[in-house]
Amino acid sequence: MMEQKGSVIVVGAGIFGLSTALHLSRRGYSVTVFDKQPYDESRYSYFKGADSASADINKIVRSAYGQQTEYQQLSGEAIAAWHEWNNELASGQTLPPGMSRKHRVFVPNGNMSLSSDVELPSWELACIDGMEKAGYHNTQLATTNPVHCDLAADRGISSYMDPFRQKGRGKQPVGVLDTTGGMAVADIACRFALHKAREEVTGIITRDGKTHNAPMTILACGALTPVLLPELDGLCEATAGSVVMIKIPPKSQLWSRLAPENFPTFTFNMRAGSSGGLYGFPRNDEGFFKIGYRGTKYTNPIRHQDGKERSTPVTRWSQAERNGLPVGSCFTDFPRQAFQVIQSFLDEYLPELREERIPVATTRICWYTDTFDNHFLVDRVPGKDGLMVATGGSGHAFKYLPCIGNWVVDIMENIKLDRPAVKAWKWRSSGEEMPINHLMQGSQGPRAFGNIALHKEVELKRATASRL
Repeated sequence: MMEQKGSVIVVGAGIFGLSTALHLSRRGYSVTVFDKQPYDESRYSYFKGADSASADINKIVRSAYGQQTEYQQLSGEAIAAWHEWNNELASGQTLPPGMSRKHRVFVPNGNMSLSSDVELPSWELACIDGMEKAGYHNTQLATTNPVHCDLAADRGISSYMDPFRQKGRGKQPVGVLDTTGGMAVADIACRFALHKAREEVTGIITRDGKTHNAPMTILACGALTPVLLPELDGLCEATAGSVVMIKIPPKSQLWSRLAPENFPTFTFNMRAGSSGGLYGFPRNDEGFFKIGYRGTKYTNPIRHQDGKERSTPVTRWSQAERNGLPVGSCFTDFPRQAFQVIQSFLDEYLPELREERIPVATTRICWYTDTFDNHFLVDRVPGKDGLMVATGGSGHAFKYLPCIGNWVVDIMENIKLDRPAVKAWKWRSSGEEMPINHLMQGSQGPRAFGNIALHKEVELKRATASRL
């Protein structure tokens, strides 16, 4: 029997919290996880009121990270674990309530990084080079390389190399397909992890009104973490991603084309500033084709009791709860700029939506936790004994759900601290470094919801229906 090492409280049952709880338990700790959301009822479904970033229908999984080999290595570890979880489900070894052996937590349909450039951008070239040097030969297939196109044809994945059928419109797709990647089925994956946690962890507790003590508490509250911990000012901030979902009818010609077996996850012009930053997925079993925008990371600055403004997440679900209304009765305002970028992309790359008059089904504001440099934050809080944070996912953490907790526990136990990723995740300040994300711009900033043009979701539905 494993020796009990002590007790740990984890606050937050998103990917950081769930993964940390699992790996703490495996090392002999007594763990209690707290979260305000009733995940037993919502089952991590956004459509049932779960509004954390982890509660979603799908998330991108990829290995290629340009010159950031620390994440490339971590991705390899995570993808191996994703396949193990799929095998656990298929064998019935671990089968949560309401799930069957046919469910999958990971779909290996590749990730296509697309660009509007005429040649491969430097990032994509660095991805190919980094993966080759790491021994992942011929896993990164460039659409502009005839040998790579032949390899894709031999593997039966030519459709992934031209997902939007640009060649049929006389255009050459420019991008790199990461064949190691694909998508995590986010809500299913979180339910699976929660079930595993319940088998190994003391308990998942919500709103019991009691005081709980432990030698170590780990805050993993997603976008609420910077609100709850003012020490994170300037290091982390809650920022909004803009998501559009289009429901493809089964009778549509797009039903088969956009299925996971024919269509990869994708990104588009991710480093092009406000005019790019798009990402998307194949349609799911219910027909939802999701596309998101992070070219501009919006904020919702609210003045707090200490007089400082901090971006504070607000969703249709939190609005409904605050006002005592039924779940889903509130519409979330949606940035006009985000919708215009998404609509322009779809008009050019997926004109069939317009031809078939398929409108927007729903929109979502998804709250992430950005650090100024896009690196995670996993460390002890300076000056606060017994308190750690695991946050700052910056829009790319979900893929590490099966394994990130193992790293969090290493850091808690002060072991293997010399690894590049662990060094990058330490508590830090921007100093003279040019930040990737400009944080804490406040209510006068250009990204604040109070300073940008907004649409109501119902307006978008009408606009797309009439336009299409």
